[in-house]
Amino acid sequence: MRESWDRRISRADHLAGERGPAESLLTFYARLLRRQRDIYDAVKTHALHSLDRDVAYIAPAASALLREVAEHGPDPLAADARTLLTNGDSAIGDVVAAYWREPGDRQFFAKAILQPYAQCLAEQDVAAGGRALSHADNRCPRCGGAPQLSLLENAVAGQGDGGSRQLLCATCLTAWPFRRVLCPHCGEGDERRLGYFHSQTFDHVRVDACESCRHYLKSIDLGRLGLAVPIVDEVAGAALDLWARDHGYEKIELNLVGL
Repeated sequence: MRESWDRRISRADHLAGERGPAESLLTFYARLLRRQRDIYDAVKTHALHSLDRDVAYIAPAASALLREVAEHGPDPLAADARTLLTNGDSAIGDVVAAYWREPGDRQFFAKAILQPYAQCLAEQDVAAGGRALSHADNRCPRCGGAPQLSLLENAVAGQGDGGSRQLLCATCLTAWPFRRVLCPHCGEGDERRLGYFHSQTFDHVRVDACESCRHYLKSIDLGRLGLAVPIVDEVAGAALDLWARDHGYEKIELNLVGL
């Protein structure tokens, strides 16, 4: 729903206003979220079918996001944005189609443009066809995307694993349940091979790392901070990504600010 985009923007503005170490990332991300909301608004009014047909709605709406990045993004992204704008809607369509078939977390523009579209698909209960992805417990049940982060909630009576856990899809932003003590990348379930690291500065954000595959993702603990907006707070915890990288871990899926 549109209010989910409004909450993300409000949270990014709030956290950027705290002038912490991730201020510049959050300021850029807030700009990006506003343009993603515009794409969402443009697409949601249509009955969606498949990307090859729906790109006619997506590409024109994506131009505002490209202009935003051209004016305010880092130099390499700004240059790429200007090139896409010069080449027009057909070039945008080619970029998003290539990502849809074979997604990668370093394809910034395609991912940024398709997140709101994919969320609309999920809301309309339309299958995300044309994606050559295997469906597994550690992949989004709607679109087959990789997890961006995990959500942790307080334990309830009779629940023996310390509380519930969900993974949040990096593509359509759908959440789905996943075992708490299990690596979302390789399926390692031995607690002795799974590590959890956090800083007092980000008390509700932690790194979940696996010693078997050396991959990690960040978890947002809503039991510690119910006001958190996971996909935004994940960006705010950028210092934890740097820590994980310095210790030799690879992230399962980079976020839109490249961490």
